[in-house]
Amino acid sequence: MSDLSPSDLPVLRDANASYVTPRLLVGGDLDVQDRAVASNQLLELLEAGVTHVVDCRLEADDTAMVAELAPELHYRWAGIDDAGQRVPSTWFDDAVGHVLEALADPEAVVLMHCHMGINRGPSLGYAVLLAQGWDPVDALAAIRDARPVAYVAYAEDALRWHHERHDVASRTQSEDHRRLRQWREGHPLDLVRIIAERRAAGY
Repeated sequence: MSDLSPSDLPVLRDANASYVTPRLLVGGDLDVQDRAVASNQLLELLEAGVTHVVDCRLEADDTAMVAELAPELHYRWAGIDDAGQRVPSTWFDDAVGHVLEALADPEAVVLMHCHMGINRGPSLGYAVLLAQGWDPVDALAAIRDARPVAYVAYAEDALRWHHERHDVASRTQSEDHRRLRQWREGHPLDLVRIIAERRAAGY
């Protein structure tokens, strides 16, 4: 799958996940109402080549279910709240470090997810892209292109973390945040409407 261009990336039918790159996906959780549906979602992820899952939900943990239904899938819980709080750099250290460690295996494909796939999972995906050397604006645009409902609320925290860990000059930090803010202004997303629509759809 590593030779695919962005336009060739698979679209998953059952799993609530979206490819950002051939080896990175962001998305929402497994079906919480119907275990059979959740099992089908896991099977689809496995058939698509997903090898690792990082779950960013504070409110739920699928360790036991994944161990029972898809034991070959490497599952890691890295729960944080989604209340508009500032995400500490230590969380990014741990979660991004785990993803990069997984990706050291050239066959690994990692899904980072939260509940609806709007903020936490995509924000971790954004941080991973930064760690891989992506431009801050290009990384956010890639996630939004892959998953139009992704607001990525903690992108600014991820960018601060990235700057801290790489000792980026203050002028560059300010410019990166300015460019990120400008991109958001040019690509607005009605977060309240999107959340309402996702809830109405059963997420």
